[in-house]
Amino acid sequence: MARTPREPLADEAPHILVIDDDRRLRELLARFLTDNGFRVTAAANAAVADGHLQHLTFDALVLDVMMPGESGFDFARRLRQSSGVPILMLTARANSQDRITGLELGVDDYLTKPFEPRELVLRLTNVLKRNQRSATANEAAARPEFVKFGSFIYWLDRGELRKGDETIRLTERERDILSILAARQGEPVSRDELSGGEEGPANERTVDVQINRLRRKIERDPADPLLLQTVRSVGYRLVIDRT
Repeated sequence: MARTPREPLADEAPHILVIDDDRRLRELLARFLTDNGFRVTAAANAAVADGHLQHLTFDALVLDVMMPGESGFDFARRLRQSSGVPILMLTARANSQDRITGLELGVDDYLTKPFEPRELVLRLTNVLKRNQRSATANEAAARPEFVKFGSFIYWLDRGELRKGDETIRLTERERDILSILAARQGEPVSRDELSGGEEGPANERTVDVQINRLRRKIERDPADPLLLQTVRSVGYRLVIDRT
C-alpha cells in the first residue's frame, strides 16, 4: 500500500537538529519527528552539526552522547559557551552520573536508549514549551515600564499616554499600535506586525490611517513627523528618548 503523502510542514513548525552517528536511528528519528509536525535536519557528527548551526537556526537539538570524534558531552559543553538552544540528549548508558554530567553542562533533558519514539516527542515538546515560557518571561522582564518621546510619556502596562499632567485619549487600536512601537524601543516595526498579523493591502492602509491619527495627537507637524517616523519599505518606528 502506497504511503499517504504528508502535508507540507508550516514554516513556523519547530526545527530540530538530530545529531547521531547511527544512520539507521538518525533516519528513523527524522522520519518520526517529521510525521509529528517537526522540521528536521540531521547530522552524523559534531563537525557536520557545526556546519548546519552556522547557517540555520534551530528550536532544539536531539544529541547522542556516544559519537566518534567529539562526544555529545564535549559538543554540548562547547555549544553552551555561545548558545542556549534547548538540548535533549540521547544515551545508551543508564549510568546516573552521565545524566548528572549532562545536566551540569546545561542539557535540558535526557533520554536513555532504547526508548519509545512517542516519549521522545513528548519530552521534546515539553522542552520547547519550557523554553518558550522562559523566553516569554525574559521578554516581559526586559520590557520597559514606560518610554519617553518628545514631551510625552507612554506607560506600557496601563496603556496610558501622558503629556505633563494631561492624559491623551487613545482608541483601542491606537493603544495597541503605540504599545507595539514602544515595546520595540526605537526599532522599526513592519505594517504586518502592527496590523495584528492580518496581511493584505487593506490592512496596511488601515495601519497607515491609525498612524496618521496618532501623529495628529503627538506631532507638532503631522506632515513632517519627528517622533513617529516612516521607515521606507519596512513600516514605522517610534523615536524614543534614551537619556
